[in-house]
Amino acid sequence: MSQTIFQIIATELNVSTQQVTATANLIDEGNTVPFIARYRKEVTGGLDDTQLRTLDSRLTYLRELADRRQAILKSISEQGKLTAELEKEINQADNKTRLEDLYLPYKPKRRTKGQIAIEAGLEPLADAIWNDASLVPETVAQDYLNPEQGIVDTKAALDGARAIVMERIAEDADLLEKLRAYLNKHAQLQSRVVSGKEAAGEKFKDYFEHDEAISRVPSHRALAMLRGRNEGFLQLSLNADPAQDPSIRSSYCETIIADHYRISLSDAPADTWRKQVISFAWRVKVSMHLETELMSAMKERAEIDAIEVFATNLKDLLMAAPAGPRATLGLDPGLRTGCKIAVVDGTGKVLATEVIYPHAPQKQYDKSLQIIDRLIKQHNVDLVAIGNGTASRESDSFIGELIKNGTKVQKIVVSEAGASVYSASELAAKEFPNMDVSLRGAVSIARRLQDPLAELVKIDPKSIGVGQYQHDVGQSSLAKRLDAVVEDCVNAVGVDVNTASAALLNRVAGLSTTLAQNIVAHRDENGRFESRASLKKVARMGPKAFEQSAGFLRIMNGRNPLDASSVHPEAYPVVKNIAEKTSKPISNLIGDSGFLGKLNAIDFIDDKFGLPTVTDIIKELDKPGRDPRPEFKTATFAEGIDKVSDLEVGMVLEGVVSNVANFGAFVDIGVHQDGLVHISALTDKYVSDPREVVKAGDIVKVKVMEVDIQRKRIALSMRLNDQPGQDNRTSRGQANKDNKRPARNERRDNRSSAGSSLGGGLGGAMAAAFANADKKRR
Repeated sequence: MSQTIFQIIATELNVSTQQVTATANLIDEGNTVPFIARYRKEVTGGLDDTQLRTLDSRLTYLRELADRRQAILKSISEQGKLTAELEKEINQADNKTRLEDLYLPYKPKRRTKGQIAIEAGLEPLADAIWNDASLVPETVAQDYLNPEQGIVDTKAALDGARAIVMERIAEDADLLEKLRAYLNKHAQLQSRVVSGKEAAGEKFKDYFEHDEAISRVPSHRALAMLRGRNEGFLQLSLNADPAQDPSIRSSYCETIIADHYRISLSDAPADTWRKQVISFAWRVKVSMHLETELMSAMKERAEIDAIEVFATNLKDLLMAAPAGPRATLGLDPGLRTGCKIAVVDGTGKVLATEVIYPHAPQKQYDKSLQIIDRLIKQHNVDLVAIGNGTASRESDSFIGELIKNGTKVQKIVVSEAGASVYSASELAAKEFPNMDVSLRGAVSIARRLQDPLAELVKIDPKSIGVGQYQHDVGQSSLAKRLDAVVEDCVNAVGVDVNTASAALLNRVAGLSTTLAQNIVAHRDENGRFESRASLKKVARMGPKAFEQSAGFLRIMNGRNPLDASSVHPEAYPVVKNIAEKTSKPISNLIGDSGFLGKLNAIDFIDDKFGLPTVTDIIKELDKPGRDPRPEFKTATFAEGIDKVSDLEVGMVLEGVVSNVANFGAFVDIGVHQDGLVHISALTDKYVSDPREVVKAGDIVKVKVMEVDIQRKRIALSMRLNDQPGQDNRTSRGQANKDNKRPARNERRDNRSSAGSSLGGGLGGAMAAAFANADKKRR
């Protein structure tokens, strides 16, 4: 059975069965995905982390399917009903839906009307009328009257026979598959407002009378409608025959049922009864079952899509360029409560904290300037990180005034998403037990400019808010996917074991929460680690944990220069071999691009380390510990454009992509309200996914196309030649016709309060863009 599973996965991933088998064995042995992806390429044939995550997920699903298959076979066999043909069908079932369809007739259940009718001896009657249209049902039924069983007249007999056939129809796996295929292709999802809820459910107005093919409902619309239903404002149903004349009361699905059983309905004596049976079976049993199933499948597709949107945005955010180890002043803006200030050195250590009140109502402008100027000069501050919440633009102008007066410092507006969550967390309380909660947020803002990854791992990914309807999806699936993203990002960058927090170390492959805390405790008690080997002295650091984590842990300026690289300790002999064969000391090998470029990796392979590993080692020696993240750059917001009312149609502004959804990208242009660049306005070329053009954190130029101050909506375009008020769609073939400007529904989906779960994302004003979700802000 395992071999069959491996073959299925190999076909799906377009790789060899041997690769899948070897990888599955590594996973079963407790190896982590980052470790396998980086250090077991010879075994996996070079599968990357994305392929490995997919393989792991499918492996789990197919093994669960296999276990369920065996349980079903056992159950049917114990009932004495398992035939060779049924067993073959069950073994060939390639998904859980098909498997459960086949099991449905044999699934233990409470006594049904059909079972009761069979016990009353009505099965021969049902078979006779169903198979012979020439019979007169009432006449035949006379022979099956049985008062002792409750069959007192022909109506009772025919009702019992009908119940028997209806249950057969509802439990016919092959028929269900045909009906499911038809509905998937033709059925429409219908959304209607609940009578009397029009005013209270106004945020779902776009779905008060909405029809859409269920197979093509985008994830954001599906989740919006499902939320409307869950909140009691919308009724959702399935229209199986949207193209049919409403005056025709029967469904085409009834024709499918008749054709499946090769029944031709006309005016024969039994046809009225048979037609009634088919109609009842469809309307009472099958349609309800399939509607529930298709709705669930739609929700599952939407959730998978939404989770992937969140995962992609989170990865882009975590892998954003770090400003580096430079002294930084973090400013958490505020009005009435003042601006919270924290100065950290290049390592993130807190040097000073203050609270200033430069804005209304206190307006202590000059005093605040003096305090900031003193802190910058006293601690040699290079960067000022300004949180993008309330009063961020005022604070940005305030620091700008300081720079105009000669203070040499660079100011950058930074996302403060999740900073308040971190400030009140148990982790922050342990890190800063004697610091006011409000000041902890300023520390987080400063540190996330220095190294976004190192700081954001302290926050639950769901609180970073770069998702799409994140509260409407399965939270366990979301958490699992986001945790995998964080793990992959942390291990791709590597971690300095002598400066990393326990929260960051906990994301390293092979390290548990306890081990991460033990590393920090050992470091605090014994001083810095001088080698990777010394990590083995940490309590509970066993051979497996060391094997999995060592390659991702860096020892900067340690005794062995290789400890600062991604070369795994197990592969140090390869480097030693290179040094010996080339008569060049290891310290001289590192960074000598010209020399390393001339080496032939195949000359240094052995029985343990093959070409992929040796090739990676030579690349790493060229640029040891290289950071895969991009170069640090910042956006410059336009001076004097601080709020939505300052915007004018036609303006071209610089901004930062704060979030990417399936229908477009949200851009922070510094007015406390993110604007939307619809997918049709991202580029002149057709794109099926906005991520083909932009990702979270990108700095982009946009043109203001439309401003709705009352509803706080900003339409933007990255096609700078577009003219406001005109149809700016390109005419490059049918592809671009599909990329037309958003329908009213789509443009509102994630900016209405129906989509408020996206609020609080990267962009400072993103919550407002999602209709008042910014009420959560301080």
